[in-house]
Amino acid sequence: MWAVSTVTMLVLAGILPDFRLQSADGDSATRIAMTAALGAGVFGVLSAVVWPLLVRLLLLVPALVLGLLVFFLNGSLLLVALRVNPSGQSEAAPETAVIVAAVMSAVASATGGALAVRDDDAYRRRLSRLATRRRSSRPPCPATPGTVFLQLDGVGHDVLTDAVAKGLMPTVAAWLGSTHRLTPWRTDWSSQTGASQLGILHGSTFDVPAFRWYEKDSREVMVCNRPTSAAELQRRAVERTADGGLLTLDGASRGNLFSGGADEQALVLSIAARRRGRENRSRAGYFAYFSDPANAVRTALSFFADAGREVGQSVTARMRKQRPRVGRGGLYPFVRAFATVVERDVVVAAVMGDLLAGRSAVYADLVAYDEVAHHSGPRSRDADKVLQRLDRALALIEKVAEHAPRHYRIVVLSDHGQSPGETFRSRYGLTLGDLVRAGCGLHVPRRAERTHSGTEARAAVRAALRRPVEEGGEKHRPAPGSEPVVLASGNLGLVSFPDVPHRMTKEEIDARYPALLTTLANHPGIGFLLVRSDEHGGVLLGAYGAEIPLDRLDGSGPLAVFGPGAADAVRRTHSFPHTADIMVNSWYDPDSGEVLAFEEQIGSHGGLGGAQGRPFLLSPLDVSAPVAEGEELAGAEAVHGVLRRWLREADGPQVPVPAGEETAA
Repeated sequence: MWAVSTVTMLVLAGILPDFRLQSADGDSATRIAMTAALGAGVFGVLSAVVWPLLVRLLLLVPALVLGLLVFFLNGSLLLVALRVNPSGQSEAAPETAVIVAAVMSAVASATGGALAVRDDDAYRRRLSRLATRRRSSRPPCPATPGTVFLQLDGVGHDVLTDAVAKGLMPTVAAWLGSTHRLTPWRTDWSSQTGASQLGILHGSTFDVPAFRWYEKDSREVMVCNRPTSAAELQRRAVERTADGGLLTLDGASRGNLFSGGADEQALVLSIAARRRGRENRSRAGYFAYFSDPANAVRTALSFFADAGREVGQSVTARMRKQRPRVGRGGLYPFVRAFATVVERDVVVAAVMGDLLAGRSAVYADLVAYDEVAHHSGPRSRDADKVLQRLDRALALIEKVAEHAPRHYRIVVLSDHGQSPGETFRSRYGLTLGDLVRAGCGLHVPRRAERTHSGTEARAAVRAALRRPVEEGGEKHRPAPGSEPVVLASGNLGLVSFPDVPHRMTKEEIDARYPALLTTLANHPGIGFLLVRSDEHGGVLLGAYGAEIPLDRLDGSGPLAVFGPGAADAVRRTHSFPHTADIMVNSWYDPDSGEVLAFEEQIGSHGGLGGAQGRPFLLSPLDVSAPVAEGEELAGAEAVHGVLRRWLREADGPQVPVPAGEETAA
């Protein structure tokens, strides 16, 4: 390692003009080599001794910021190494020192056989030593098994089985053939991470109607991946269940929206809005990963490589005129690279540290597939590549578990799937907001008016209002300040009228906007509507005048194509205090599995229809079956109950006593 670092320093000195290892008068080759060897040696010692202390001092810094600081701190160590070099002949410009230090760390990492974290035995040994030191300050590790829950965000049951069949996920395939069982489960109407993970970790999905929704009492838009909203949703769930969460007993939460009550957290959104302190900072995960500067270098190189890969894939898709397709420019390549590289590396490293520290329960979310599938499609080659890398992460965690101080059961699950399909806007030339505005008689942008669907929408409004086709003149306009708030969560749309303090009824909406509900219900891109009713309590509206009271809803009519459980999901959402005035679910084709997203996504989730509502639960055979034979696991709250049961089982007898012996005893 020292020799290779010395050679690397010599090569860089020959390439970079602001980095030299000899005096201005020139030195012999032997002296230059000695200068390089001493500089590399001092840099190696500082990296091994001083670097971990620096990282420990910066544990309150967020992971991404710390990752960027790594390069500057690493460069500073190199400058110190050159300064204390006994030869006194070496120097480098500060910006050049950053480059030299990064290259030397990367080369040292490659030399040590650790170019990828997943294959780094030395890295695992480092984690083991760190975990051993941490265990010395903790109670003795119990003999009972621990459990690690790994969430593959957005990976549906069918996508997983197809990936196994195609050989993309050999680790999962090996588990299915020997140690694990695969169980599908069904989400609520709101098939998205906010509702599902809140239910899984905290046992409640109540009053989470979508990924984003408008609350009239506070006049705020709640968004599940906004830190303040996530913290409030977690508070409500804890208050409703009177329980801290799944991970309250010696647990760790990694990369999640919610903490689950864990005392160890990394990249957890619900604590991001709070002032960071000892009670909510991440220790083992960040320290274990960044204590080796080569890790940050590897992650940075992989980050930019993946961003470049995304640009190439996007250009290829555009040149081939692939359909459906959405825009993938701007900052998206970097957003994707963060999800597929930075988040994955930090979360996996944190989980490895938790296993080696002997924690009882760990829940981690890997979001890479969900991010890529939104823009490339759930069955795309891009998404397949991500599944392969996720499988390698599972294999690494399995290897690390073998070195843990206690036996670990690995549970893999997803929070929802994704349904393919083009966007509502690309098919009809207008957004859901445009359609709502047309139905309300409000001004619609010219781009929408010129489309066939936009023309039909305005014609439907005029027909419903019994008005002739207008070539000009005064248009119907409601009272000032009454414009609706239209939000989208995948193929689920929410329409709220902020100037009305309560949830409006069908009768009130018809009186105020006579054409709105008819325009929406009869649009070919919309499957059904849910509205409150003075007469029936709640009604489901569909095309051709279909109107079904919720107490008579049985899965027929507009809900027939959405499968079993749809009626119960709609009724439950109707009971939420913050359900929108109008809930809109898009069209769904059961033959192709396609939906129409109200957002710019060609792989979407958030409503009813197709694979988005069918995630999976992959559990070890040495825990009880999730549900009895022939029964269905329905709802994230039910999944929470299953996971809790498994954690309780871990505290009981590990070897069942045969019935005969128990009687004899």
